[in-house]
Amino acid sequence: MSCVFLIASVLYCSVHIRIEEKLTLEAGRDGGLNNLEILGIMRLRISDSAYGRIRLLTQNNDSRGFQLQTHPNVDKKRFFSDCIVTLKQEGKGFPINNDVGVVKWRLQTTDDSHIPLMINCWPSESSGKCEVNIEYELQHDDMELQDVQITIPIPGGVGAPTVASCDGEYKHDSKKNILTWSLPVIDESNKNGSMEFAIPGRSDDFFPVHVCFSSPRSYCDIQVSEVQLIENEKSVRFSSETFLLVEQYSIV
Repeated sequence: MSCVFLIASVLYCSVHIRIEEKLTLEAGRDGGLNNLEILGIMRLRISDSAYGRIRLLTQNNDSRGFQLQTHPNVDKKRFFSDCIVTLKQEGKGFPINNDVGVVKWRLQTTDDSHIPLMINCWPSESSGKCEVNIEYELQHDDMELQDVQITIPIPGGVGAPTVASCDGEYKHDSKKNILTWSLPVIDESNKNGSMEFAIPGRSDDFFPVHVCFSSPRSYCDIQVSEVQLIENEKSVRFSSETFLLVEQYSIV
C-alpha cells in the first residue's frame, strides 16, 4: 500500500534546491523491526545561466549513520571534508533548466530506535468478537508528521465497528473493509494517541496495518545553508523544499 500526497507549491528562485526522502518500513505485530530503508536525494535546478557557476554550502547533522554519495561530477573530497557541493571542474558550471541530483544518501537498518512512529495494535478475542486497542507513539520529538493515516483491515459482512474512543478522526469504508484513523499532525505536542473499537472477528483479521504520512523535514537532517557564486563568493538567493514521504509502512 503506497501513499499519495500533494506537496505544497513553492515559489521558485533562479536557484532551487529540492531535498526528498522516501521511507520503507516493515515491523512485526509483536514488536521488532524487520526492515527500514530511507533513500534520499538533493536535487539542484538553475533557471538562469548567470548562476550556473555556484557552490552549495551544506549542513549535515546526521547522527544515524546514513551512507552519503556524491554525483560523479561533484567534488567528493570537498563535500566530505567541508560539506560543500561544487563541481570538480568549477569553470564549467551546472546544467541550466534541468533537475540535477548532486548528493544522495541511504540508511538500511533493523534497529528499533530508528522507527519514527511506533504502532501497537492489540486485538483481544472474546466470544467471537474482538476488542482492538491500537496506539501510536512518536519516537523522535524533533519530527513533525503530517496527514497521518493509519489503516486497519476489518472483517467484512459483520457491520461497522463500534468505536469507543479515538484521538483524532476515523472513517469506516465498508466496500474496502478498512478502518482509517486520521490525524492532521503528530509532533511532540501529541506524541501519543490511541483508538479503541470492537467488531466480530479474530486477531489475525486486523493485520497488516498500513501507515501513511509526510514530513517537512528530512530524516537525515541535511540542508543547504548558503549558495555562493564561484568567482566572488557572493551569496545567491535560493529557494528550497524538503519532504519525507512514505513508500510503504506496514505492521505485519
